[in-house]
Amino acid sequence: MAREWRRRLKRWRGWRRAPESGERGARFAGRSVAAQVFALQLAIVLLLVLAGAALLAWQARAADVRSARDRSLACAGTLAAAPSTAAALRSARPTAALQPVSLRARDACGIDFVAVLDDDGVRLSDPLTELIGRRAAGDFGRALAGETYLEHFRGEPTDSVRAVAPVRNADRKVVGLVTAGVDLATVSDRLDAELPWVGVGAVGALLPAAAGAGLISRRLKRQTRGLGPTEVTRMYEHHDAVLHAVREGVLVLDADRRLLLANDEAHRLLGLPAGAQGQRIGALRLPSGVGALLVSGRTATDEVHPVGERLLAVNQRPTGGDGDPSGTVTTLRDTTELRDVAGQAEVAAQRLELLYTAGLHVGTTLDVERTAEELAEVAVDRFADVVSVDLLDPVIEGEEPLPDPTTATVRRVALRSAVGDHPLQPLGSRPRIPPVAFRTRGGTVEVAPVFEPDLAAATEWRGVDPEGAADILSAGFHSRITVPLRARGTVLGLASFWRRDQQPYQPEDLASAQELVARTAVCVDNARRYAREHGMAVTLQRSLLPGGLPDQNAVDAAYRYVPAQAGVGGDWFDVLPLPGARVALVVGDVVGHGLHAAATMGRLRTAVHNFSSLDLPPDELLAHLDELVVRIDQDPTRHPETETVTGATVLYVLYEPATGQCHLAGAGHPPPALARPDGTTALLDVPANLPLGLGTSPFETRTLTVPEGSRLVLYTDGLIRSRGRDLDERLETLLEAVTRAGRDPDETCGALLEALLPGRSHTDRDDIALLVAATRRLPPDRVAEWEVPSDPEAVGRVRAACMDQMTAWGLQETAFTAELVLSELITNAVRYGAPPVTVRLLCDRYLTCEVSDSSSTAPHLRRAATVDEGGRGLFLIAQLAQHWGTRYGPHGKTIWAEMPLTDSAEHEADWT
Repeated sequence: MAREWRRRLKRWRGWRRAPESGERGARFAGRSVAAQVFALQLAIVLLLVLAGAALLAWQARAADVRSARDRSLACAGTLAAAPSTAAALRSARPTAALQPVSLRARDACGIDFVAVLDDDGVRLSDPLTELIGRRAAGDFGRALAGETYLEHFRGEPTDSVRAVAPVRNADRKVVGLVTAGVDLATVSDRLDAELPWVGVGAVGALLPAAAGAGLISRRLKRQTRGLGPTEVTRMYEHHDAVLHAVREGVLVLDADRRLLLANDEAHRLLGLPAGAQGQRIGALRLPSGVGALLVSGRTATDEVHPVGERLLAVNQRPTGGDGDPSGTVTTLRDTTELRDVAGQAEVAAQRLELLYTAGLHVGTTLDVERTAEELAEVAVDRFADVVSVDLLDPVIEGEEPLPDPTTATVRRVALRSAVGDHPLQPLGSRPRIPPVAFRTRGGTVEVAPVFEPDLAAATEWRGVDPEGAADILSAGFHSRITVPLRARGTVLGLASFWRRDQQPYQPEDLASAQELVARTAVCVDNARRYAREHGMAVTLQRSLLPGGLPDQNAVDAAYRYVPAQAGVGGDWFDVLPLPGARVALVVGDVVGHGLHAAATMGRLRTAVHNFSSLDLPPDELLAHLDELVVRIDQDPTRHPETETVTGATVLYVLYEPATGQCHLAGAGHPPPALARPDGTTALLDVPANLPLGLGTSPFETRTLTVPEGSRLVLYTDGLIRSRGRDLDERLETLLEAVTRAGRDPDETCGALLEALLPGRSHTDRDDIALLVAATRRLPPDRVAEWEVPSDPEAVGRVRAACMDQMTAWGLQETAFTAELVLSELITNAVRYGAPPVTVRLLCDRYLTCEVSDSSSTAPHLRRAATVDEGGRGLFLIAQLAQHWGTRYGPHGKTIWAEMPLTDSAEHEADWT
């Protein structure tokens, strides 16, 4: 074969040198493949151009005729429908009226003639004046019947395309006809004018097509080197010789699975007989794997099949175009020598794939148990049949692991199997730690992985649980790898990999298990540390939030606090009882998450408590709070990395049950909602102020009177803000939920969370503080008020009236103390204050005595000296009253004192 190939190659080289004499070009130029292709392409292009030109001419004539029909029909219909046409037909001189109109219509429509006929077909107007008065040729029965139509007219004066339309009078009776059309001679003239351009276009198309055919033929000539059919045949013969010389087997089969071609290498690899070509592949009795693949004709890529002592990599592809019988081309390559190398490469690739998958899927959350489950999910099927992960109890709880792991207990937090039932201990169990995992040598705990390729031969692991070990062996498990999860030098738990259906573990698998567990251990430790810090932050935040609502009668309140999914927020709420049976409702939000937000929330909440105890109005309270935030941010001793408080918002609502007035002030906070007893719901218009710490202009307060039984809904922006949702839409949902909910505040809280929480995505899960308060009114018989004249003698009368009122309330035991307090307060107001002076008693959980005057000066508590004649009144009040204080209003001040009630009086004072 080699000699035959060299002989053919030498002859080919000699033949290739022959054309250089110049004779080959003249001999084969006329019959080269390129020349034949050029002639064929040129003929095809010429036929296509001629056919296209004829088609264009036909389309141009058809378009002209269609245009003539459309214009004629439009002109005839328009003129026939004109009222002036019917009127002219009824006139004494119809021709004089219709002739100018017909000529103008003809010129406007761009047609050859427009004629108006009477109902007998006699022309009353026509472009040819000599035809006026003569009957028009043709049958006009359809038009006289009221139909408008088109027709190809042949006759006098000329053949034409004309439209006929009836002219109707006011009674819808046909009184005449209008004909309009274009002469066929005009259409032919237009076509004659267009034909030269069609010819120019045909020539313009023929020239580029001929040039393209020439370029293609030139390229084909360059590629075939001017060869004719015979020379191309010889070239393929030599290609066939090369095909048999390659070191890769080639088989070509037809659709009937007959062997059309098999090169020498295919004969050698498959042991084909000499007369194999032309036979069906099934009759050659090839090895089962290769034979089945060749018979099936399916596509294959590098499929490895044993043939004797060889391993052949087989590739197979179909041949034949759409609709053609499908054969196949198959190549065979001997890969016996690459088997060991490929095996090692496959193992390395599997290990890299395992580690890559673990990097993508392990540690996606900051949850200890979920991270362990992700390790089991990644390893099962890829590396083990069953995976179990056991973690030390301190690690699960987020605490620091013990230095000696042998003293701690473990809990199974992850267990995943690909083999169905198995005897391993279930999730949540507390398996015993194998002694081979933790070894104590010389007082030091050593941690080492355990590699047991043959569980039946290993004996040490059975001592921990003999019965469980026997069940594992009887279930068919044959090998195991146990690796400790270790991070920062500390053992966190154990991960065990078991095999039953897969091949036993090999020594190189231990390195893969260690790398996989090491990556997981880092993620587990990060999750543990996060859980610890998160728990500390949550504990801090919970300790700063109110544990419950204080006792008071002004409102019936309920609340909900929904923590954030990740991190700790700065939302808070408060219900603060105030003197005079009043109550303050507070909701605030510190922007951000974490310990800093929680600590800042605690500072602001404490400040609100302190400022509210001073009995400040809402606007002044927010002003003091804003000043405090500015001072905190500007504190020079603050750590440089500490975040500022800018962004904190707060809403302060002060409710007075004696009058039903509600005073509201906010700092950048969402407006509250008010649900009235009549079922109407609205957002309250709180004066717009920027968040705290921005140094804004003075805060403003809005005052309104709310009916008894109204519900005030205060919330933080976490309830209404949702990424991708319109804020107005969320507020409408809030109002609808408040309207649908019952009057009970707790039911309202539940309805709001049910309506608004499902609309929030995981990415915008902020914490939520929600406070709902149903207002109450202090009964009128629990409030008594007197105006005191500016006369010291009037003090006794007012004091007596107060004693009578307290007796009516059953406060005899408290009356003596209250009398002393009232005497001092009224006397001071009359002596040092400015009129008018009023006294008010409120019987709630406490007896509140209030004395108001229009003076803005307030008394100060001091300790009087022995020789002082005055200065003991406020000291006496402070000793007798449980609480006392001063609050300022727009028209003066009020000094108040609270005194406790007796048990019976307290029961009677419960007006809820």
